Amino acid sequence: MTGAVLIVDDDAAMCEMLVKGLSRKGFACRFRTAGDEALALMESEPFDVVVTDLNMRAMNGLELCARIVANRPDVPVVVITAFGSLETAVGAIRAGAYDFITKPVEVEALALTLARAVEHRALREEVRRLRHALAETRRFDELIGESAPMKQLHALVAQIVDSSASVLVTGESGTGKELVARALHRL
Repeated sequence: MTGAVLIVDDDAAMCEMLVKGLSRKGFACRFRTAGDEALALMESEPFDVVVTDLNMRAMNGLELCARIVANRPDVPVVVITAFGSLETAVGAIRAGAYDFITKPVEVEALALTLARAVEHRALREEVRRLRHALAETRRFDELIGESAPMKQLHALVAQIVDSSASVLVTGESGTGKELVARALHRL
């Protein structure tokens, strides 16, 4: 699986090397050499995953990771560093990083991590979409039907559900008044 990757490192040569290697693996890569530039780019372009160096001037990788997670929790962040220790790895995970990789970075291993991150993001988005669809279908789970009158009934129930007014449901015997009342009560 490939995706759009934003690489953030204050070493432009490292960025270019990663762009070249990851592009060969099918990733669409962009890079920035400062955290604030990366955040600005994320405002205008969608990315599936961000790769950031830990030690950078001005804004370090943990600060960048925390800001991305706070503003775009759907975008996984992979932190890379030459100074890999248990403390820095724990710090990166606490900042919300998806993964932590030590330098020297092997493009093959990074590509696998990024593919997993992109897939993880896609699965989370699918779960969110399915939960939303399930919630929508369960809104009127007892009111079955797709005919025009049923759609009008669903629209009417949705319209009055947030009202604090009392509702009187009338109709002939066997038409589903109790089902409508239950749906209104549940919603």
